[in-house]
Amino acid sequence: MKKAYALISLIFAIGIFTSNAQCCNKTAQADNSAEALALAEEENESAVKAYYFHTSRRCMTCKTVEKVSAESLKELYGDKIQLKSVNLDNKENEELAESLEVGGQSLLFVNGNKKIDITTDGFMNAVRNPEKLKAKIKETVESLK
Repeated sequence: MKKAYALISLIFAIGIFTSNAQCCNKTAQADNSAEALALAEEENESAVKAYYFHTSRRCMTCKTVEKVSAESLKELYGDKIQLKSVNLDNKENEELAESLEVGGQSLLFVNGNKKIDITTDGFMNAVRNPEKLKAKIKETVESLK
């Protein structure tokens, strides 16, 4: 009989510890879910995306537009906004190019249904006046937030 009481007590104790562990685990999961939701909302608020569309054949200016744009975004926004380089000659990029109505080399900033094309500024300033391009990038991103 003592063995039965000991076994029942042991089972009861294990049940209590298990239910507490599950309760705490659910609380931790809820905290993580709330944190993930807050991060997702913060990301959506500033979901500015930067694209540089180009072809396989590229001149020095084309490469410099990409380089200066990427460096400017890194300096201004860290890892929050990164330039996505998109080769128009790759079939896998056709859908994205069509959705953004891109037909050639372009430097675009997009947030939702808002799109700003600063290609001309990029090509005019990347080589000779990169600070001016950087200022235009900042102005563009801020206007899309």
